[in-house]
Amino acid sequence: MKAFLILEDGTVFTGTSIGSKKEIISEIVFNTSMTGYLEVLTDPSYAGQAVCMTYPLIGNYGICHEDQESLRPWPDGYIVRELSRMPSNFRSEDTIQNFLKQYDIPGIAGIDTRALTKLLREKGTMNGMITTDAAYKLEEIIPRLKAYNTGKVVERVTCEEKTVLKGEGPKVALMDFGAKDNIAKSLNERGCEVTVYPAFTKAEEILKTNPDGIMLSNGPGDPKECTSIIEEIKKLYDSEVPIFAICLGHQLMALATGADTKKMKYGHRGGNHPVKDLETGRVYISSQNHGYVVDTETLNPEIAVPAFINVNDKTNEGLKYTGKNIFTVQFHPEACPGPQDSGYLFDRFLKMMEVTK
Repeated sequence: MKAFLILEDGTVFTGTSIGSKKEIISEIVFNTSMTGYLEVLTDPSYAGQAVCMTYPLIGNYGICHEDQESLRPWPDGYIVRELSRMPSNFRSEDTIQNFLKQYDIPGIAGIDTRALTKLLREKGTMNGMITTDAAYKLEEIIPRLKAYNTGKVVERVTCEEKTVLKGEGPKVALMDFGAKDNIAKSLNERGCEVTVYPAFTKAEEILKTNPDGIMLSNGPGDPKECTSIIEEIKKLYDSEVPIFAICLGHQLMALATGADTKKMKYGHRGGNHPVKDLETGRVYISSQNHGYVVDTETLNPEIAVPAFINVNDKTNEGLKYTGKNIFTVQFHPEACPGPQDSGYLFDRFLKMMEVTK
């Protein structure tokens, strides 16, 4: 069956329908990872977005549920050049086609994903529609596309109740704003007892358990939509508990302490983004997924200073908080399937907790 991807600038791509046949409107973004499509699909940070994979062949090693970063896929839609319908992998348990159908996610295959990516890079991220309705009317669709926004998507992706991963080491409170499972796993593998809290948990509830450290997770959407969460993070900042924050958590901590964030032209999404540690000068290849960035022009150096920058575009990739046991990064040190270059940051967090005990 034919499917159509319609962008808010009036561009139309024609391809083949994959997954669900339902019609969706979403923010269209692209991911440059060459592997790890299942981890991309199950990353809660993609809630409210439809993902275009730039690598041309997707699905060739099938679906292995053990590799999922959450219990279900989150993108509104999925866009690929070529979908492998016959995966070859001894671990494969299903196909992407069935996986998308199971969770009612529509997609489109057979379009020129390179042309789409170039368009998004030139014009910036746009909203779009995936539909199988060949009788679509552009004059009716485009106003709907321009009016769309992702809204408060953290509410959709956070856990419903507190859970605990037992461990014999430091006790870490993990705030789930849309956390990838590998964050808790990376801490737990290092011996930490990890308590995962829903996003809207009050700071007082967390602090009364006397955690050795607090982790602020990744998540979807515009950080400025999370007004009540930002208020609670300010209380966590005012405590003396060591804090490590990733991606959305990094942005929320910046907002809680008086800095500002801004939307990027097309964001960073993929497993091949170089970041530079400003203290050591060393460059790491990182996994990233974000469309917003901390505006370093709004930083108060008495509160926080840049710790990492993106080698490609010089945008901020991390902050160190002055006089506090707090550091935050925009990229994903828990990267799964990789790269694993920055996994050492979890070890830095553990040492920080040991020092403050």
